Amino acid sequence: MNLDFLRKPSPLRNQARHIDLDFLFLLGCLALLGLGLVMIASASTEVSYKENGHTYYFITRQIIYFLIGVAAFLFAVQTPLSFWRRHVVIVAFLTLIGLLLVFVPGIGKEVNGAKRWLNFGLFNIQPSELAKIAAIMLLASYMANNNKALQEKYSAMLVPGGVLVIFALPIYLEPDFGSMAVLVVTLGLMLFLGGMRLSLVIGAGILVLAAGVYLVGTESYRLDRIQNFTNPWADPYGKGYQLSQALIAYGRGDVFGLGLGNSIQKQHFLPEAHTDFIFSVLAEELGLIGTLLTIALFGFVVARAFLIGVWSEKARPNDKFPAYIAYGIASMWACQIAINIGVNIGVLPTKGLTLPFLSYGGSSLIACCLCIGLLLRIEWEHRTDLRYQDIQVIPTKEPVHG
Repeated sequence: MNLDFLRKPSPLRNQARHIDLDFLFLLGCLALLGLGLVMIASASTEVSYKENGHTYYFITRQIIYFLIGVAAFLFAVQTPLSFWRRHVVIVAFLTLIGLLLVFVPGIGKEVNGAKRWLNFGLFNIQPSELAKIAAIMLLASYMANNNKALQEKYSAMLVPGGVLVIFALPIYLEPDFGSMAVLVVTLGLMLFLGGMRLSLVIGAGILVLAAGVYLVGTESYRLDRIQNFTNPWADPYGKGYQLSQALIAYGRGDVFGLGLGNSIQKQHFLPEAHTDFIFSVLAEELGLIGTLLTIALFGFVVARAFLIGVWSEKARPNDKFPAYIAYGIASMWACQIAINIGVNIGVLPTKGLTLPFLSYGGSSLIACCLCIGLLLRIEWEHRTDLRYQDIQVIPTKEPVHG
């Protein structure tokens, strides 16, 4: 099988219209975003009518968020990476302020006991979605400036540890254990891919694992989730209800699915059908074939994001800031996709975590579009650098006189 299209930047560029982007990556992302809009339109109809009086409330809002996301994408794809590097501390500070504002009465909005949103009347913003991107940028900037120290000195880990604590602690207190886990794994993978010493990777991994076990043990509901996901049928109408309903959706979907719009589980059987468990509705309507194709599309987009980082690192060996951002975004997507699908199919404990590109949610969608723009900008800049490197000056031959 020829996989050159995965290893090389796409040659499909419309020079006549001055569009010079990685079209394969962009088309993959657009396919996922389009699938997300279709699945939200299908999965949210029943809950939309029940809660808001008309069938298309959630998909209408998601389309509005998508248009805002397009604006974020255009801003990111046209903004030089040097801008983010110069202002990375300011960006990190502003997102950190947003994380803290969720705890302020009247500004922060509480849903089901969790304070994760900023209330702006007509819409809500979840600061943790943007904070993850800011943390990636901040760590990427530090790694680019201290790459050698991270490979040689244990003390160089103090700053990455500080970045992790500063962003992870407010997210944990919201509480949002899932987003905190994604952030921890993302930053850890960035350090590993950046060449951090293996002994440091192993040591940091042991510390994080020990902290995770401790945090799980401090809350009884987290222990219940771990116990219930192993056998949801022990209490299918109580603590195992959500997972058992998700598994029923997979059973109904079989190989080819019930057909788009024909899900039964979305009719108030499966909670959060248009958000955290949208993949279960997709499996019920599109079947095994649809789920495998969707996972393959996710795999392509994530792999391409990692490769953009590799290409950038080769093009700019002395400035790895863009490459580390690409590694961070790819790691974040991979982690979040794996956790969400793992929860949906019952191999991980139930946790409220959106599925990138597909789940309903304005903050998640806008953050996704921003990340797509950043990755396309990184790919464009690295390809431009290589283009200039390929230009060879051919010396002219001196004229012979006489």
